[in-house]
Amino acid sequence: MAKKHGTKWDRIYTAVVVPYKRGTFQIDYDAYRKLLRYFLQPKFVDAGGGIIVNPEAGEIFYLSYEEKKKIVEIAVEEVAGKVPLFAGACDVTTEGIVRDAVTAKKAGVDGIFFIPPMGSGDITYAWNPEKYPEVWIDIARAIDKAVNLPIIVHPTSGVSPMYGVGLPVGTTLKMCKAVPNIVGWKMTYNYTGWKIVGEGLRSLDHHVAILGAPSDLWHVFLMLEMFDGTVNGGLNYGMEPTIDHIRAWKRNDLLEARRIWNSGLQKLNDFVYADYARLHVRYKIGAWLRGFLAHPFMRPPQPRAKAEEIKEMAKLLKGCALKILPEGDIKRVLAKV
Repeated sequence: MAKKHGTKWDRIYTAVVVPYKRGTFQIDYDAYRKLLRYFLQPKFVDAGGGIIVNPEAGEIFYLSYEEKKKIVEIAVEEVAGKVPLFAGACDVTTEGIVRDAVTAKKAGVDGIFFIPPMGSGDITYAWNPEKYPEVWIDIARAIDKAVNLPIIVHPTSGVSPMYGVGLPVGTTLKMCKAVPNIVGWKMTYNYTGWKIVGEGLRSLDHHVAILGAPSDLWHVFLMLEMFDGTVNGGLNYGMEPTIDHIRAWKRNDLLEARRIWNSGLQKLNDFVYADYARLHVRYKIGAWLRGFLAHPFMRPPQPRAKAEEIKEMAKLLKGCALKILPEGDIKRVLAKV
């Protein structure tokens, strides 16, 4: 049964990356706790923060069921109701996706983060969302029926000139109407796609939050008031100036918002989002450079960090007046890539 959610779930959600132990790809759960606590400091909480665990940025496609379950349990324990907590649900079958959602609900999360289905071309690269919207809608309905919790959608589906990366507006609206527990839509799109889908979401008879993803576009969409919050992995390394920038816009302080944007934040965002095939690599590089991870590498077969990316991210983070690792620590990793 759908609920009347209003704007309750409009938040600045961070998509939390997953830390591994030094020299391995075993999850470092102690480091994960520390990263969650970083997001529970007053600056983030007071700004209207929220947390999403097991997102794509958290390598959910490459985690076992037991790892996903433990991450959720740790997050529920650490967050303890301080901010809204959503958890990703992802598997190769609808049954497995629902199991993830039910497990997360039993652990005590506030909502579910809908991850695109993975598997055959029929439901991935060859899928026509406008002709066969039921592929995603059926999954969302199955989740909704099993848990009856708020849902935020991660709508990455194909690439098109009009939308960039993301579900077309027609399918988006059908999905939101079919599953009224959808409370937020992650805007994975290019400028045109964000504008088209954002206007579509505003036309619904119930509120669905427009949640910014590619932060290189935030300055513009904050100005256009087509921005209700975020779902973003860049907060793992750039939380402080990002929060300051959003809050300046929210209090209509254009001069301060412009100053922050032009003082390094724009250049950082432009680099991270310049190549979507390197997006999650750069999230992890940034989080590692900030000292939150033992190393910047993702589980294979995901791509490895490159030396030029590490050097550029280090320069750009320092340009935002953010403290990063000592030069010696950076050089030790550079010697391995």
